[in-house]
Amino acid sequence: MKKIITTPIGIADIANLRIGDIFYLSGYLVTGRDDVHHRIVHEGLVSPYDFKDMALLHAGPIVKEGAKENVMISIGPTSSIRMEADEAAFIEKTGVRIIIGKGGMGEKTAEACKKFGAIHCVFPGGCAVTAASQVEKIETVYWRELGMPESLWVMKVKEFGPLIVSIDTAGNNMFVDNKRYYAARKEEVMKPILQSVKDYMNIEQEETDK
Repeated sequence: MKKIITTPIGIADIANLRIGDIFYLSGYLVTGRDDVHHRIVHEGLVSPYDFKDMALLHAGPIVKEGAKENVMISIGPTSSIRMEADEAAFIEKTGVRIIIGKGGMGEKTAEACKKFGAIHCVFPGGCAVTAASQVEKIETVYWRELGMPESLWVMKVKEFGPLIVSIDTAGNNMFVDNKRYYAARKEEVMKPILQSVKDYMNIEQEETDK
């Protein structure tokens, strides 16, 4: 059964989610990446949008702007790791509950998710048009002077996803865990291969010495 979370998001809505879980988001979703984080974290500006108990999407959308309405054309996720240096402070300052992007994030963000009750999720890459089709309406835009990709686009979405939990409220980090697992598996797999190469080289050397 498809799990759907609707904004505003309480801690109870995400507390039982664990890394690898999949869900969809309905309600409001707002874009924000490098420049938005810099303004809030480093310049001390107050966000014109209240992120408390809401969801943030790391993305630089393409929007068809019109006199009466703005239409989402494409909204591919940005690599979340770009915001790693500022994300923990952003979570603390804004009270955001769900952060969505491409790829994983680091230990500082994981610690902040655990401390303040937030999660990071991955939206599949290469699905920018699909993501745009899940946007029902663009409600408004803030900080438009930053340029289209960096502005705060406030969107009404329906079943936006699939969203894969990569950092949960317990601080578990899927990408960090996977790196450790693959590193251990690599050593396990490579050991007999390297030994075979070494044995082969020894045989070659013996043949040469004859």
